[in-house]
Amino acid sequence: MAPEIIFENKDFLVLNKPAGFVVHPKTDYSDSKEQTLVSWLIKNYPQIKNVGDNPEIRPGIVHRLDKETSGVMVITKNQNSFETFKNIFKQRSIEKIYLALVIGKMNNKEGKINLAITRSISIKRTTKIREGQKALKAETLWEVLKTYQDNNQILSYLKLIPKTGRTHQLRVHLAAIGHPVVGDYLYGGKTTLKYREKLNRIFLHAYSLRFKYDNTNYLFEAELPIELKNFLKELKILKEN
Repeated sequence: MAPEIIFENKDFLVLNKPAGFVVHPKTDYSDSKEQTLVSWLIKNYPQIKNVGDNPEIRPGIVHRLDKETSGVMVITKNQNSFETFKNIFKQRSIEKIYLALVIGKMNNKEGKINLAITRSISIKRTTKIREGQKALKAETLWEVLKTYQDNNQILSYLKLIPKTGRTHQLRVHLAAIGHPVVGDYLYGGKTTLKYREKLNRIFLHAYSLRFKYDNTNYLFEAELPIELKNFLKELKILKEN
């Protein structure tokens, strides 16, 4: 399944990335046989092959989504737009909204997770900081949209706004407060893994991006993918007390 082009101009491209696409290989994309977003971009937009800080691996890429996360991504088409977007992300003047289904009932209607993140083992991240270990500040806002029941399991459907952009931030933060993302094989444990038989991905979707570029305000949205919509349809909606 190829990415869907949401918008395109001379400077940047906005895509709806499907789940299952790795954004970029770990090494030079020209040596990789894995189907990635970068390989698709190079085939369709060869002019970006020299764009970026590390174009041999991440041409045109200013931010990324995990392999199993779907949704809106910006791709830069020239070095000037790359530098502009890099600054936009660095200054946190871009608003990102995600949708996620998590294990358990949230204690409040909305809240904030403010936990620093550091490396754990392998590719994992954690909020448990060891002595002498460098940690990066991370902040996530959340709001309950709906609450569902699946047999004896309560599930919460959340809107998430990451105020920082750390690797695996949303997944790590939600797992840290005891509400891992449904289907999260890395941070969720056995409670979430049982849903992979039905879903075969994590229930995390990058719904929208809002930013200002070249004195123009932009808002781009990507609907919830059909597999996530169908998954929700099988659940029972709980009425709020």
